[in-house]
Amino acid sequence: MGIRIGKASLWHVHAWDYIRQAQSHPDADITAVWDEVPERGRKAAEELGVPFYETLDDMLASGDVDAVIVDAPTNRHKEVLIAAARAGKHIFTEKVIAPTESEVSEIIEEVRQSGIKLTVSLPRLNDGYTLAIRDILDKGLLGRVTYVRTRLSHNGALADWLPQHFYNAEQCGGGALIDLGCHPMYLAALFLGEPVTGVSANFGYITGKEVEDNAVASLYTDSGAIASVEAGFVNSHSPFAVEVHGTDGTLLYGTPESKLLLRSNLTQEAAEWTEQPLPDNRESAFDQWVRHIRENTTADENIATAVELTRLMEAANRSARDKSVVSPRQLNG
Repeated sequence: MGIRIGKASLWHVHAWDYIRQAQSHPDADITAVWDEVPERGRKAAEELGVPFYETLDDMLASGDVDAVIVDAPTNRHKEVLIAAARAGKHIFTEKVIAPTESEVSEIIEEVRQSGIKLTVSLPRLNDGYTLAIRDILDKGLLGRVTYVRTRLSHNGALADWLPQHFYNAEQCGGGALIDLGCHPMYLAALFLGEPVTGVSANFGYITGKEVEDNAVASLYTDSGAIASVEAGFVNSHSPFAVEVHGTDGTLLYGTPESKLLLRSNLTQEAAEWTEQPLPDNRESAFDQWVRHIRENTTADENIATAVELTRLMEAANRSARDKSVVSPRQLNG
């Protein structure tokens, strides 16, 4: 038997995706289910042929699990992750780690003290286009980065295919930005390549939901570089898009084809717009988690990126609420 995994809630839309990843991994087995909605949890446990536990503590103490996949409501992440860490269970969790930096700090300290392996689902860090863009930036082919634009949007609120609880402000900690916008947010911060010192966000409410369904956040750095992060639930044909502009070049990905285009003053090979090769995706965040457990290593870059993601999201939410520019380094100030 592989690593015995308890499913800690099926609240998130990707919960079954992670179950399928575990089922397809030779070193992992789903062995238990807990859910804050018992009817949903019992149904999943029956389908999976594993025990359902009425409480999280019962599942953690059952002897059936070595690790947990956490897809609980975002506002319950602190409770669930700390309980799992104190029980000595490895954790794979959906982003964000928690809604606020202070909660994340408590969780990370419990993870550190327990010695368990934590990995956060930040899938686009592992995609081939991200790896190719990072390589181009590492080679300095754009010169000094001045502007980054990242966009991810769909029509979930218009076509009504998102679960209704994804519009619950208390459970989610926000709307389009903290859900879908997490991906363009961590990519924008990565491609800027320097600390974000200011965040300004504006939210729209096209469908009148409790949370925003249309959002843009601007990220500022001390050097003057800026990023625009865009997300929405109200766009029927909005392609995933990445733009990175610098003093000596520009790269474009998506908009809409899955092609990476580069133009640079610093290499003859891309003196005009030139399509760049994309490497294969590297192993998924889930596969990395299993490997960290097996090899007793830690997901340092993944965790650092996830911690910064919460910091930026909290700053964006506060900015939209207060109509101000917020420093993500002074959230607890």
